[in-house]
Amino acid sequence: MQNTSMADSATSSLLVILLLVSSLLCICSSQGSTNSLRVTLTHIDADRDDLSPLQIIKRSIQRGKQRHRQFLNGLLMSTQASSGLRTPVEGGDGEFRMGLSIGTPPVPFLAIMDTGSDLIWTQCKPCTACFKQPTPIFDPAQSSSFANVSCSSPLCKKWADTKCGSSCLYSNSYGDGTSTEGFLATETFNFGGSDSESSVPDLGFGCGVNNGGPGLNDGAGIVGLGRGPLSLVSQLHTRQFSYCLTSIGGTNGSSSLFIGSAPSSVQVSNASTTPLLQNPVLPTFYYISLVGISVGRNRLPIPPSWFQLTSDGSGGLIVDSGTTVTLLTEEAYNVLRRYFLAETKLALSGSDNSGLDLCFEIPNGRAKQIEVPELTFHFEGLDLALPPENYMIVDEKMGLACLAMAPAGSFSTFGNIQQQNMLVIHNLEQKTMSFIPTDCGKL
Repeated sequence: MQNTSMADSATSSLLVILLLVSSLLCICSSQGSTNSLRVTLTHIDADRDDLSPLQIIKRSIQRGKQRHRQFLNGLLMSTQASSGLRTPVEGGDGEFRMGLSIGTPPVPFLAIMDTGSDLIWTQCKPCTACFKQPTPIFDPAQSSSFANVSCSSPLCKKWADTKCGSSCLYSNSYGDGTSTEGFLATETFNFGGSDSESSVPDLGFGCGVNNGGPGLNDGAGIVGLGRGPLSLVSQLHTRQFSYCLTSIGGTNGSSSLFIGSAPSSVQVSNASTTPLLQNPVLPTFYYISLVGISVGRNRLPIPPSWFQLTSDGSGGLIVDSGTTVTLLTEEAYNVLRRYFLAETKLALSGSDNSGLDLCFEIPNGRAKQIEVPELTFHFEGLDLALPPENYMIVDEKMGLACLAMAPAGSFSTFGNIQQQNMLVIHNLEQKTMSFIPTDCGKL
């Protein structure tokens, strides 16, 4: 058995997903492109000091599993739909907020960053139904740069679920139960900088006047980064985007989203890549090919077909910013669990308070010295060896160390805990993805 020691810094970095820097977005022309945008991200539970590490994770897991179930339900509806009609399936309530502003003069608001959806939208006056948000609701009548989108506009035709009224009407629903209805429009969005280069004019978005569901954890809308034509990355015609998420509980720096060039401080030219796949049934999502998993030196007896994206749209693995822990198909997870348990020399916990399936008891005073097996994900063309803090959640108060993975349905999702302290590059031009180990807080 090959073990990895948990570093002294791991305990503090494995406490909670708290990104304590206020949201803003700025132009970063020093990174090699005048079209590069940098967004500072804040986790939605950043202010929950009243919760323990595993309580925070448990909340995130509940959101992630609900999101995953909605993806699955949408997949079933899409494959059963007749005459080629497919029901849009979108992510919704993600895990990270970003700050931006809209209109002239600019009105600031917080939005959820979501790689699992396509539409940019915010709540607008006059509201038929709007949920509570901490910032003023945008009033189009007060903006000199606002313009409605007509039904004949190419922008209107790019959204699948539109109707014609006095303007181009849209509707959309999300995995967490949030829904929005309104009209498509164009507006100037400001991304936090102090000069005109921070503004993007004529950006298509949804002006939501009839919105329902649980709300968006202080968000007033969603910024979709998916592969559809109305997402932020598609409208900006960017060749790539990337994000870098700091360690759980990390207080050194903040997480960032980069639209356009990657930060110049990260060496990306020789990075290994894995192909981006596209599911014709769920075309929004970013799929990659997982071909195996190793625990220690043991390649698990899991046939690649268990992770394969099939012609009917089932199977495969989605890389998702809005799901916290990695969710594997149940049969694959059961094999991983059995091998990981066999190679971990810690007492199995009987507690069911963590929200995770596989937890171990931490010996008193030894949280920093516990040893766990190495864990490697084998993607097509890329072997990703995870550091322990990317798959073990340690809660000293509860005396538990838990594997940050869980069983799911007929497809898998690679969660954001597994992606922390990595620059995750989505190269849309070359259709590849890279995971580059990075101290995200120092970018």
